[in-house]
Amino acid sequence: MIVTEDIIFLQLISPLGNGDELTRIEFEHSYHTMPDVKTVDLIERIVYIASPVRYKIMVNLMLILWLD
Repeated sequence: MIVTEDIIFLQLISPLGNGDELTRIEFEHSYHTMPDVKTVDLIERIVYIASPVRYKIMVNLMLILWLD
């Protein structure tokens, strides 16, 4: 059974942001609403999102190899 508090909580789910302070339950709900984000950690109630650096490195590497 869903109570009013659960409905209000589900409506207030926002995307994860680096440095957000969340409980584990809030983190999991927000994480499941963002399928495009792969590397997100919750350490001592603080959200850490890794920057997508690997893709840029691969593109630069492919460009360098192609130009050689």
